[in-house]
Amino acid sequence: MAEQKRQERGVKVDRRVAEKLHLRFEIGAAKALLALDAKNVAALEMLGTAFTRSGRHDEALDVDLKITELSPKCAHAFYNLACSYSNLGHVDEGLGALQQALKLGYRDFNYMMTDEDLENVRRDPRFRRMLDRRWGKRQRD
Repeated sequence: MAEQKRQERGVKVDRRVAEKLHLRFEIGAAKALLALDAKNVAALEMLGTAFTRSGRHDEALDVDLKITELSPKCAHAFYNLACSYSNLGHVDEGLGALQQALKLGYRDFNYMMTDEDLENVRRDPRFRRMLDRRWGKRQRD
């Protein structure tokens, strides 16, 4: 009963409005952390993710490029860079970043096949050939 009363007192906010507010908060928090330490990779990752989810793909790309400079051996960083390029329609660069992610050990094949951010890259026939060379045709059938 007490839980129900607490919920009734809460402010109802449209889900989209709540998501926008959440993203603004994340962007602000990440920028505040970066003001203290411009090389804070965790803050950069939070900022890049928030930019992507906000549809601010040019800014997300800038952040992902910075992360790959700071973490040149991080497969996940190059995967995110591939996603940023893909979101902007830069398929050649996206394939190159994805190839680097795979070379560095990125292995989440199932996620790669469903990630909306990689949609433009996945449409390119070179994507399938890259996976076939890496894992063979059996993996994706």
